[in-house]
Amino acid sequence: MTFFPATVLLLCFILFAAASTGVSYAGPGNVGICYGQLGDNLPSPSKSVELLKAMRVKQVKLYDSNPVILGALSGSDIRVTVMVQNQLLVSISTNQSIADEWIQSQILPFYPKTKIRYVLVGNEILSSSDRNTQLSLVPSMYRIQKSLAKFGLLRKVRVTTSLAMDVLQASYPPSNGTFRADISTQIIKPMLKFLNRAKSFVFIDVYPYFAWASDPVNINLDYALLSANNIKVTDPVTGLTYTNILDQMIDAVYFAMKRMGYPKLRIFIAETGWPNGGDIDQTGANVNNAAIYNRNVIKKFTTVPAIGTPAKPGVVIQAVLFALYNENMKTGQGSERHFGVLYPNGSSIYGLDFSGKMYARNQLKM
Repeated sequence: MTFFPATVLLLCFILFAAASTGVSYAGPGNVGICYGQLGDNLPSPSKSVELLKAMRVKQVKLYDSNPVILGALSGSDIRVTVMVQNQLLVSISTNQSIADEWIQSQILPFYPKTKIRYVLVGNEILSSSDRNTQLSLVPSMYRIQKSLAKFGLLRKVRVTTSLAMDVLQASYPPSNGTFRADISTQIIKPMLKFLNRAKSFVFIDVYPYFAWASDPVNINLDYALLSANNIKVTDPVTGLTYTNILDQMIDAVYFAMKRMGYPKLRIFIAETGWPNGGDIDQTGANVNNAAIYNRNVIKKFTTVPAIGTPAKPGVVIQAVLFALYNENMKTGQGSERHFGVLYPNGSSIYGLDFSGKMYARNQLKM
């Protein structure tokens, strides 16, 4: 294909705008993985980065700003999301110098050799019952953003936070999506205003597994695994038709944001996945289902042109699978320790092609 000078200039402008605003394009690299560290038998950060490269992972989410991991990622082509840990938010929210110190110590020593792209201010803060911490969320986001601006990183690194689906008071049908009354006015609306002005993303943790496990009689397993061929659910208000529960959950968030006056905010799937094992009564938590779900997620979000959701067709959505390893120190049901795509020794539990090329033609089911 031959480009004329005006076309070249236009293309350069588009690419610059995309880099400046965090916009992404459908295709390889749209699906990454969470690198959790709650295991006493996990490979070293340097070995883990080797494994990420071998799997062709292009983005990784951390649950802190571990300097050894960030150092190991230096010089790689892997985009990185780091996190301000929850216990720091109350202090940061009232003290700009603490926010400045965090950016100076946790970001500046590694950027730009380590491709830090997002700073998550806390993890699922609004699922906490600690009201002081909840109310510290948005002020902390503003302070972290101000620090990024102070050190010249505002156009390079986006600020957001990670939310669980329990921020919704109603989610079915999707058009009924509504944020919880206890957080909608004081926290959610100011947060959405911040994200809109910052041209950032709404990071949301979406787990069809837990929705299915809570009601396996009425929710079809294939519908939860994104594998249903002949099951369709229609939203009676909008008439939109759904073929999987992941789209329903995402659209419920879109509709909730629309109700708050922010219909154009973009969603980033900060966590999704399916356990490869669990307790004896967790029959759906197995390797076969985990492989099917994660492969279908990669296929969905790397397909070109972008599929989007029924409410937002064609919209590019990035997603991060949970998680890199089975983590033996996680608490809760057995499934919590079995979300990894790798065993702690680094061997694959089931093969994944993060480029999505393997799944471009056929939907794999093991």
